[in-house]
Order: sequence, then structure tokens, then C-alpha cells
Amino acid sequence: MKKTIYQLGLWSLILTLAFACEEDPVEAEKPTASFQYTVGETDFLTVTFENFSQNFESSEWDFGDGSEVSTEENPVHTYEAAGTYDVTLTVTSSSGETAERTTAVEVTDPLEAQRTLIGEDGKTWQLLADPSTGLNAIQVGPASRSEIWFAVGGTANEVTEPCVRACIFDDTWTFNTDGTYTFENNGDFWAEGGIWPEEQVGCFDTSVDGNFTGANGQDLSGWNSGTHDFNYDPSNETLTVNGGFIGLSKVATSAEVSEPQESVTYSVVKLVDAAVDTLVLETELVNDDGVFGYWQFTLVSYGDTQPVTVELCETEACVPLEAVSPTIISHSFASDEASEWNLMQPVTSNSGIELGVDDPTDASAPKVGRFIRTAEQFQELQFKLDPANAINFENLTTITMDVYLPSSNDYSGDLTDNVFIGFGATECPPNWWEDL
Repeated sequence: MKKTIYQLGLWSLILTLAFACEEDPVEAEKPTASFQYTVGETDFLTVTFENFSQNFESSEWDFGDGSEVSTEENPVHTYEAAGTYDVTLTVTSSSGETAERTTAVEVTDPLEAQRTLIGEDGKTWQLLADPSTGLNAIQVGPASRSEIWFAVGGTANEVTEPCVRACIFDDTWTFNTDGTYTFENNGDFWAEGGIWPEEQVGCFDTSVDGNFTGANGQDLSGWNSGTHDFNYDPSNETLTVNGGFIGLSKVATSAEVSEPQESVTYSVVKLVDAAVDTLVLETELVNDDGVFGYWQFTLVSYGDTQPVTVELCETEACVPLEAVSPTIISHSFASDEASEWNLMQPVTSNSGIELGVDDPTDASAPKVGRFIRTAEQFQELQFKLDPANAINFENLTTITMDVYLPSSNDYSGDLTDNVFIGFGATECPPNWWEDL
């Protein structure tokens, strides 16, 4: 009996030891879902997702735009449009447990505020070439906006028809998405008087060596075709180009210049996205007394619309005028009676003459004329021969005008009340003489 009990006790001990050596089962850790995302630098619609989940074996991504789910661990997804998308990551552990994380993903265009200027892949602009719009491609006037001194296009005191400066209307400015713009003159360029040599003023061939050398020998090649940086600030409504120019080469931020500038800043007066996009830029004219004038440029981007082209004006046949040989050319400006003038008659100009006013030095003396300035920059008073003739200067000895300059005229800033008299020929070929 004792033997049997011993054997049972032995088996009981063995079984107890066997059960004591088995490990308790370990409970699997639950999965957690976590991710981050990065918007593409060159393509804002492409988003890279990085999975930071724990304790998972598989992933499933819902990008929130109705597209197919992805089972990649770290997918890259391209959205069709900007917007806010609720992206959900669901991860599953080996035991079949799941966890999910939903995050609102902002897909925004970093260049959205500039798209009207730069387009989707760059946008090309050129000066408005359609006078029928009543708008000027280029204009300059006083700060008061009371008049327009000069314009290329539709309306002004002095208007230049687009065909006179046809070469500026094939100039293009292409603003790119990388912060650069490209100016292309397409083989011709407008030479401004006072900057280029006199014989070169007008449209010239840019392929000819030396054509970008100024009247004083200055290097003007910075205004030739090229690519430069730009900065458009929509909040301050300014457009700055770092090199080159927009509209007219001589116009800088606050003055007219005779050589290229490191940068020029324009005020963006209007930027409209339409069938034909419109961009209106302005700069100021400033002297010691403050702002006295402005320059304005109107550009358009035609897109799929056929651009307006401008051809050079047709050259009229040159018909020499019959020459006269006067000894005197004069006008008393006491009145418009024929007895008061000899050959000289004023024509419509930016300034004028008031006839028949008292001589300020002697009210009892014969009446004279009074010169009236009508604008805030240099102004000439023009005359013509009546009847229209060419002048043979061999016998000319005297030119007289009984005119005074009233003290009420404004000669502030850089203006002076000096009198300059020049003769211009409007026949074959047109020319100016200053030294007679």
C-alpha cells in the first residue's frame, strides 16, 4: 500500500513541475495610427504621406477625394485640385485589431495670388495695341490727372499713333512660376530721344552691333532681351523687376533715366483675369517738391485670343514745299489781325498765347501776348508759317515776338523760365535746327 501511494505522489510531483514550466500567454499590444504629410515643392497637388503607426501589419489610406484607397505603407498621392481633404489612415495588427487616424490635409496653391500674373505655366504680356478701346498703351501726365501730356494709343493732348512705334508692340514680357521673367524684343527696339544718338531715334534692328550704346557712350544692353528676377507683392500691389524694364525703357521707379537700373518698382493699378487679361502699371515722377507726375503702361495677355498686331506707318510721299525768302518773321500778338503778323502763326501746343493783353511794363504801349503754361513739365509753344512754305534763310535777319512770361507761371523743381527758340522742318526730311 505504501508503494502505490509513493508512485502517485511521484507522478503528482512530475505533473506539477511540468505545468509550472509553461509561460503565461502574452497579450498583443494594440495598434496605433499616426501619420504626417508633405506637400510637393514644385507640384503643390502632390502630397507624400509618411506612416508613423505602431504595432500594425497592414495599412489602408482614404485620401478624402473619392479616389481608390491605397494599401501602401507610405504612399504618394496627387489631387486634382486645391482644397481641404479629410485623409483617414486605418492600420490593422496581426491579431486583427484596427486603429485609425483622420486628419484634414490642406492642399493650397502657394502661388494662388500670383496666378493672374504668371498663369499656370507662365504668362506672356504685351502692350495694348488696340486704340479702339480708348485706352493708351503708354501715357504720362501730371499727378493731378487733370490731363495727359503724351500718349501712345488712343487719347491725349499729344497722341502718337501705334504705327509710329510699331516695334514696341511686338515686345513681350513672360512672367514665369519660378520668379523670373523674360523680356523679348523680337529683333527690334524703340530708341528714345536724348538717350540714343539722334540718328538712331526710332525703331532699330537689335542684331546690329553697337545699337545698344547711348548718345554719351553708356551701355544700354541691360534693356535688351533677357531673363531677370521679379517680385510681385499682391498685398502692397507692387511689381519689382530686378533688371530690365516694363513698358518703356527710360521709365524708372520715380524718374526718367538714361541707362538701365538695377531694379524698377511699379504700382499694380489693375490686374484682371478675363477673356483678354489686363495689367496696368504705374510709376511716379518725383522732384524736390514731391510727386508731380506719373507714367502708366497698359499690357494685355491674349491667351487663346488672336493678338492685335501693329505695322509701321506707311511713309507718305515727300513733297517739297515752295520756298520763301523773308527778311523778317514776326507776330505782335496784339490781335489775330493780318496786320499784326508776318508768316508766323501759333499752332495748338501744350502751352498757349493769350492775345491782346497789356504790356506789363507800360499799359499804354501796344498790346502784347502772354505765354501760358498748361502743364507741369517742359512745354513748348509751336508756330508755323502761314501760308505753309519752306524758308530760305539766306535773307532772314529778324525774328520778333512781343510776348512776356508772367510770374504766375510755375517754374518749380528743375524747371526754368529760359526761352529757347528752334526751327523745325516738316518736309523732306524732317529736321531741327537750333543754331541759326
